[in-house]
Amino acid sequence: MQQQIKKILIVGGGSAGWMVAALFSRLFKRLYEITLVESDEIGTIGVGEATIPAIKRFNELLGLDEDDFLRRTQGSFKLGIEFRNWHRQGDSYIHGFGPIGQDLGWLRCHHYWLHQQAQGKAPDFDGLAINTAAARAGKFMRARPDLPDSPLSHIAHAFHFDAGLYARYLREMAEKAGVQRLEGRIGAVHLRPEDGFVQSVTLADGREVAADFFIDCSGFRGLIIEQALKTGYEDWRHWLPCDRALAVPCARQPGEMTPYTSATAHGAGWQWRIPLRHRTGNGHVYASPFMEEAEAERILLSNLDGPALADPLRIQFTTGKRRQLWNRNCVAVGLASGFLEPLESTSLHLIQSAAIRLVRLMPDGRFDPAVIAEFNRQSDFEYERIRDFIILHYKATARDDTPFWRYCRDMDIPETLQRKIDLFAACGRIFREDEELFAEESWIQVFLGQGIIPRSPDPLVRVQEDAEIAEYLSNITGVIGKCVAVMPGHAAYLERICGVG
Repeated sequence: MQQQIKKILIVGGGSAGWMVAALFSRLFKRLYEITLVESDEIGTIGVGEATIPAIKRFNELLGLDEDDFLRRTQGSFKLGIEFRNWHRQGDSYIHGFGPIGQDLGWLRCHHYWLHQQAQGKAPDFDGLAINTAAARAGKFMRARPDLPDSPLSHIAHAFHFDAGLYARYLREMAEKAGVQRLEGRIGAVHLRPEDGFVQSVTLADGREVAADFFIDCSGFRGLIIEQALKTGYEDWRHWLPCDRALAVPCARQPGEMTPYTSATAHGAGWQWRIPLRHRTGNGHVYASPFMEEAEAERILLSNLDGPALADPLRIQFTTGKRRQLWNRNCVAVGLASGFLEPLESTSLHLIQSAAIRLVRLMPDGRFDPAVIAEFNRQSDFEYERIRDFIILHYKATARDDTPFWRYCRDMDIPETLQRKIDLFAACGRIFREDEELFAEESWIQVFLGQGIIPRSPDPLVRVQEDAEIAEYLSNITGVIGKCVAVMPGHAAYLERICGVG
């Protein structure tokens, strides 16, 4: 077996293929011969339009200018996600990025809020975080690191953007950096008889493309990772029963643009709303055992901001992941690796984290099993912790108005999630494990928003007098309120950058 990899073949384009191609070509500097094969005849899902702040790190690795990126992708800014009707119908809370207040002594801000809340004296929780308060007000500005003592320095943002335009943008970059694109459908995958490694693919027109390392970005089909290598799949539908989605863009109404994604729970799933500059992205994720497609489509189309711009795209999926994301000399990325519904906007993040993980664990031609095992261990951990966070939204509900919500409320959940729920319900404590994606602030906001109120706050809140706690919380909300008052509207801020209102 050769000691070094020379050729890398990326199978499939779309967001996954071109994100990998752009990153590899940028960082590897023509060390490898990189080819991407895709077919214009095969459509992409292309609805991963909402992101989390980690996307900024990926764009920085690519050397993208943020303003140019926003202009090229019809993008807007995102401060968090609003959840409506999840705990009870009529309820609403925001999972905002960034910190909640500021620590006082040993404890995080939410412990003092819980202490005041138990006495009926707590301020509005939204007012304790700059991201959430700004989102509610429709305001936005980038963080001001030159004001380190101000909440304005702690603003954390992500983006909404057109995933198809993003893939096109990255394709231009990758091709300029030396990535060769081949147009064509793959007709066959050839494995080496001696060890089962992938040797080459044959396109429908008969061209054979050989490589040393294969990145499977072929979507749900898993053309290499599953169809050729028979890797196997872990089905998580017993915890996440939604298995269908309808996606449709609609006309954007003039005026202010919300700087957050919306996720509105319906009778057997939920509807997303993603504001872009040129349109609004919408979709209805639902569980087919609990709702007919016609009803799901009726709900979606009756809850749009403006006229639909296309017929709904119909998507079927099985929530879960491949048993191994890296099998022999093939790594699955994007939908080929698994699927977690986009409730917390993690679809593109899973692509970027897999690509970065590959850079950190890039193999030589020996494909050492220790390297493959570590990649799979880290990938499994990431998938499972994101899975748990999404399950929390369904499990922690007081809704009993439909069979779907009664099922979610009563279902068994992974032990890893149950431990987190039990600890927070006892005393409001949450600890981030290893390098899991979601920070403690994210868990805190969803726990409280979904109605999990601790039986008692941390006992160390009693180190502070009640009057001191009230003044501390009042100062936080007062300063944040003043900051939000001077922030521009989201649409006005975008107009400065992109020239579009």
